[in-house]
Amino acid sequence: MPRGRRRRGPTGSAARSASTSTTADRRRRTERVIDDEPDRIIHADNLAVLPTFPDGRFTLIYLDPPFNTGRAQSRQSTRHVRVEPTDDSQPAASGTITGFAGKRYERIRGDLLRYDDRFDDYWAFLEPRLVEAWRLLADDGTLYLHLDYREAHYAKVLLDALFGRESFLNELIWAYDYGAKAKRKWPTKHDTILVYVKNPTGYWFDSTAVDREPYMAPGLVTPEKASLGKLPTDVWWHTIVSPTGREKTGYPTQKPEGILRRIVQASTREGDWVLDFFAGSGTTGAVAATLGRRFVLVDENAEAIAVMKGRFTDVAGVVFEQGPTA
Repeated sequence: MPRGRRRRGPTGSAARSASTSTTADRRRRTERVIDDEPDRIIHADNLAVLPTFPDGRFTLIYLDPPFNTGRAQSRQSTRHVRVEPTDDSQPAASGTITGFAGKRYERIRGDLLRYDDRFDDYWAFLEPRLVEAWRLLADDGTLYLHLDYREAHYAKVLLDALFGRESFLNELIWAYDYGAKAKRKWPTKHDTILVYVKNPTGYWFDSTAVDREPYMAPGLVTPEKASLGKLPTDVWWHTIVSPTGREKTGYPTQKPEGILRRIVQASTREGDWVLDFFAGSGTTGAVAATLGRRFVLVDENAEAIAVMKGRFTDVAGVVFEQGPTA
């Protein structure tokens, strides 16, 4: 269970009244500070760098912290290079595979990327960072906290104490069906995303901006509705990042752009600022840039920074900074 003294942000009618009277002024002051700043990717311990950001800076904070699985997460990137034709009587070289029309490819292994996902006291690690997230949210801002079954229930209790239960917006379930299947229990094939807003009466959410999805039973609705598709519910069926797809960076636990696109579309406007201080492979920033949002990414893992440098090579105006690391 989360331990220690709970710090709770202002909630209730009195806090909402005070917030409403100052929202516009505070937003204008913040915009003057940050509109001319570049998109930033910071190599730093997030708890060291977060206090340097002004209150209420970000409309959206998406966090995908380590899941406390109790093991190191690692993934080795691979690529395939076409092998020039040789005498068919010669045996295939070790590491080659045969593809379409008998063409041969050599599998080349890249760097082994890893990060530690083991914590003696997970909530002593996460709680102060969530306190900072509350401070950094704009009055109309939204926090998305992405976890799995191991810690999501404890996070709900902690966030209720910090934000107030009335600020809980949704529990999103990202369901997928890939990988090994357990035989002695129901296979675990979903993640949980907890959604909290800074102000339960004044947050930004635009369902019309979200990409629609097909009806599961299109024959039960009119042809017009079927052609338009439907708004997503709180259960999102979406494949993981394909091990062989163009989106793959090779970073462990990389999240799909489709998941982040839906979040950014719904909870921000063009030009709004987005923060991810467990940035990993940089998917949040990649989606934000594509959709015309501004972003700040933070990660203390040098391998994550290296992946993001490759991913943002062609994105103009992104500045990489070195901050304090643990």
